[in-house]
Amino acid sequence: MSGAARFDIRIPIGILFLALGVILAIYGMTTRSDVTLYGRSENIVINLWWGLVMIVFGGLMLYFGTRPPKTVAV
Repeated sequence: MSGAARFDIRIPIGILFLALGVILAIYGMTTRSDVTLYGRSENIVINLWWGLVMIVFGGLMLYFGTRPPKTVAV
């Protein structure tokens, strides 16, 4: 395997989105009862929802970055 094939950009992107998503989801969980903070978004806890979206995206990036490549039989 060449050097370029071993470094997959999806792995650091997945780690970054996963870490930021966890932080944002925890912040959303702790501030979900704050009416003044979420009043502009019609009381939707937007930090929690986008944190969960970022966690899913980061998990998908890590999954696709760490799975073995498909080999084509000749």
